[in-house]
Amino acid sequence: MLKKVFYFLIVVLIVIQFIPNELPTVIMDNKSDLLANNDFPEVIETQIKASCYDCHSNETVYPWYSYVAPVSFLVKRDTEEGRKNLNFSDWEELSKMKKAKALSGFIDEIEEGSMPFPPYLITHNDAKMSDDQKQALMDWADSYAESLFE
Repeated sequence: MLKKVFYFLIVVLIVIQFIPNELPTVIMDNKSDLLANNDFPEVIETQIKASCYDCHSNETVYPWYSYVAPVSFLVKRDTEEGRKNLNFSDWEELSKMKKAKALSGFIDEIEEGSMPFPPYLITHNDAKMSDDQKQALMDWADSYAESLFE
């Protein structure tokens, strides 16, 4: 019986590879990008790129397993949702108020531990942050939000 279940699962995994699933488009030339249009400390830029940009920009780097179902379905959903909620590639198109609100949400998400998205951290060690790195990002976001209205 266990053997039949195993073979059935193998067949299902093979069959779902043929279900069309187009990942969100990668665009590397983003004229309204947060990091391309602002000068932040390198440590902040590096951490944002490593911890945020795969889901919250048009510059997603898809690892090989992103193309294998069922993982591809999850990657597509998470990337689309991330870009919808906050897309750093469209940053300069936002009003000052929307930027400030996004930065406030950014701080809240880091503080609550929901960003970077915990499942993402399983395969992206460079996205993991120490408490000091989290604090530095939250301090940067708070300072940047204040500077928008100076």
